[in-house]
Amino acid sequence: MFVGRDFIEIDFNGKTSVTEQSLIYSVGTQVVAQKEVMATGGRIAHPAGAVGVIVRSPVDRTHAYRVKFSDGFEAPIHHDQLIRLAEFKSNSIRDGDAPLMSSGLYDRVIYRCVIGSRAYGLDDEASDTDRRGIYLPTADLHWSLYGVPEQLENDETQEVYWELQKFIMLALKANPNVLECLYSPIVESVTPLGEELLAMRGAFLSKLIFQTFSGYVASQFKKMQTDIRNQGRVKWKHVMHLIRLLLSGTHVLRSGELMVDVGSKRDQLLAIKRGEMPFAEADLWRKELQSEFESAFQSTKLPDRPNYERANAFLVDARRRAMEESLP
Repeated sequence: MFVGRDFIEIDFNGKTSVTEQSLIYSVGTQVVAQKEVMATGGRIAHPAGAVGVIVRSPVDRTHAYRVKFSDGFEAPIHHDQLIRLAEFKSNSIRDGDAPLMSSGLYDRVIYRCVIGSRAYGLDDEASDTDRRGIYLPTADLHWSLYGVPEQLENDETQEVYWELQKFIMLALKANPNVLECLYSPIVESVTPLGEELLAMRGAFLSKLIFQTFSGYVASQFKKMQTDIRNQGRVKWKHVMHLIRLLLSGTHVLRSGELMVDVGSKRDQLLAIKRGEMPFAEADLWRKELQSEFESAFQSTKLPDRPNYERANAFLVDARRRAMEESLP
């Protein structure tokens, strides 16, 4: 259990991260001493690896915890010399999985595409190439004690690949970035199994798009308000993405197809990104688009829920095919 200031960050990729710079273990947490616990006179009271319980937590990491051991001995120990017992046991399992986790998972990619500004048609000479995709682990690795990561990341090359089940779950929840992958106009590679997934991409579209996209629009709007409050101006990239999300959401509710390339709206969106459109004009456009988005939701022909049954059948079939040596 933790106390203190924990910051949870959730991004469009479905990732959750914890910023631990001020995280403090609470009283009652079982911990493992990572160094010998010393008593008076230089005597070793407990060896490294001994388990104790925190009986007093510090106000910050510059001060020590009070840790009590099974024999009643108590000692002051700093945060960097402790690890939670649950984490210690998990690490013991993960320590042996490094060779497996790096053994050809990138070779198991069944779909690779480009998203971001290049897929939106909003790129310039300074734009990165953001690659996203899906990988299917071998059955042996998926079934193993070590399991597989929910996603593979390479920050240097701007690549992220979701494990198939994780990708499907995010798509069923109408995650914008994941749905954009399925509709990206720039597909770099795809296996037969990946082709089958693209052929059924409409199964992931539902009215849930309205709620999910609205959530992301609200987050962009909040960023915009924060920029104005703290800096007296907006970050135009936030404004542009807010507008783009509204355009995309309205289009999919009306047409049943997700629009990734912004097409005829390119010049207007780039004008916003460069700060060339007055804020009042951009904000008026936002309000008009929000109204259109809500109207599109009321009249959409999309189903109330995505096709969970079809998605599940695809996943089960993919798992069976993962038992084969070759990549399906």
